[in-house]
Amino acid sequence: MNKIYNPPKQDWLDVLKRPTQTVEDIEATVNEVFKEVKQKGDDAIKKYTNLFDGVMLEDFMVSAKEIQEAEKLVSNDLKKSIALAKENITAFHAAQKTERVMVETVKGVRCWQEKRPIEKIGLYIPGGSAPLFSTILMLAVPAQIAGCKDVVLCTPPNKEGKVNPAILYTANLCRVTKIVKVGGIQAIAGMTFGTENIPKVYKVFGPGNQFVTVAKQLATKFGVAIDMPAGPSELLVMADETANAAYVASDLLSQAEHGADSQVILVSTSRDFMDKVEKAIEDQITELPRKEIAEKAIENSKLIYVNDNETALELINEYGPEHFIICAEDENFFVGGIQNAGSVFVGKYTPESAGDYASGTNHTLPTNGYAKQYSGVNLDSFMKSMTFQKISEEGIKGIGKAIEFMADAEGLQAHKNAVSLRLKDLK
Repeated sequence: MNKIYNPPKQDWLDVLKRPTQTVEDIEATVNEVFKEVKQKGDDAIKKYTNLFDGVMLEDFMVSAKEIQEAEKLVSNDLKKSIALAKENITAFHAAQKTERVMVETVKGVRCWQEKRPIEKIGLYIPGGSAPLFSTILMLAVPAQIAGCKDVVLCTPPNKEGKVNPAILYTANLCRVTKIVKVGGIQAIAGMTFGTENIPKVYKVFGPGNQFVTVAKQLATKFGVAIDMPAGPSELLVMADETANAAYVASDLLSQAEHGADSQVILVSTSRDFMDKVEKAIEDQITELPRKEIAEKAIENSKLIYVNDNETALELINEYGPEHFIICAEDENFFVGGIQNAGSVFVGKYTPESAGDYASGTNHTLPTNGYAKQYSGVNLDSFMKSMTFQKISEEGIKGIGKAIEFMADAEGLQAHKNAVSLRLKDLK
């Protein structure tokens, strides 16, 4: 890992740079796929599935038979673990429900807000070397609680044209409406425009590689909302000399194994502790099945020493990590001071893995610094707020004159007339 000591503030932008390609590097490919899917529908989906995933599928819709077969292949231990995670995720997200908010702003003017589910949503679930069935729980469970009508799930097939059994089992458990064996750019394009078999959706959720991230951003140009521009995974750990070096190393590696473009950072106020973590990483990485991937991610990662907690906090807020772990004696200082982070993990017995799977919080989080302006996925992500108002005779008399003056000042005579006619009839 790269060791950096007391970087001056003017260098923070370079020090904290993510190892991601720019949009310009890949948007030409994304545009090309989108254009063809819009024009040719399923034919384009099949073409790009063959090109990118190496499999030609005549039928890319998952059948009931495939789901039944998948259920037999999932072990009972995994089924129990999924059930526990689902229960905790359900509890945490159900607690986020809010009641109707009603206020009488002045006598006779009642305003209220109610929430409605987004009717049609699309879920993107990465497959490949790490089939993220846990992400289905994070997305389909709150969608179910919100009351979303149609839930379409897209996930890439393997070379045999099949989907990981755990993905199919979890999707069925969470009552996903339709499961489609399509991944990458073409999946996002399919849900954006709709094809003969892939329904058009109103909002797309889910993480993916940089191509999927750019595809989601392009989808917004065609009237489809997205959860956030979530890209390669990242983790920042703040740890001092009181932390456990082996624990910290394991946390850093847990994110590094996601992908070669993942980034992990340790910020510490102890040089000796940094050395211990580096040694622990070297010891632990040799035992990982995804060692090669983790090693490439570690090349993009950093150990940063700063003199004090205040500087550390300022640097962390500048970075805006997707995941932020606090293993420091003065943990309350960091809990109270963190402004920019997707999800925060406090204390030495709170690994980031807990949030990824079973504690109950959502693991679909903003990356690449977007934690400065985006929230992670939550129940409200699957809903929209609608405002209502009802005004009585007394109410329109109370605010009518103000509306007339304001409309007149803006030169909008019809706006003024809409009130004036009513006030005239009430005299």
